[in-house]
Amino acid sequence: MSSRSSTATAVGILFFTQMATAIAGTSLISAYTESDASRTALTAGVLFMMCAGLAVVGIGLLMYPVLKSVDARLAIWYPVLRVVEFTVSAVCGIYLLIQLEVVPNHLLWVYVPTAAGGLVLTYLLFVSRLVPRPIALLGLVGYACLAVGVPLDLLGVLDMDAGAGQALLVPGGLFEALALPIWLLAKGFQTPPRGQTAAAPTLAATR
Repeated sequence: MSSRSSTATAVGILFFTQMATAIAGTSLISAYTESDASRTALTAGVLFMMCAGLAVVGIGLLMYPVLKSVDARLAIWYPVLRVVEFTVSAVCGIYLLIQLEVVPNHLLWVYVPTAAGGLVLTYLLFVSRLVPRPIALLGLVGYACLAVGVPLDLLGVLDMDAGAGQALLVPGGLFEALALPIWLLAKGFQTPPRGQTAAAPTLAATR
């Protein structure tokens, strides 16, 4: 198996790992804050969220060499923002364990670097055709919805935990939980025909 193929497989597995551990962690933390779940459940929830964060960092580090060949100056922001995402999540988790209360709007603060990093990733995937453009476009739409939803939630226009606000999470969720990891595990990264990846270097040169 080539290095490129191994990277695609590892990234696909990490996306599934991140999603599964985040769901488990969120469920356990919610059980503690909304009911009489034990401190043990809370600790387990925070640990699951830490695992999800480490998976996120792993995705960023593995994808950087792949994205670097498309646009080196833009690609570096993807692992940086994934590290920021983990740091914000970890700080919120530690605060929760110490104070036994959730940081106000903690998910929204995590969503900020998630959206920014996701837009970097999906733009580079789109212009490079490393994955089919419909998959990259689904991610672009999803992260754009997330980027729009966070300030609207903070302003009280909508609630991203319910109704229309929750609907904004659907495209990004489908991209991260199904479309991208399944494609990477099944097909890996594409090698586009010559001449079809010129857009990104041209854009980089004009910045």
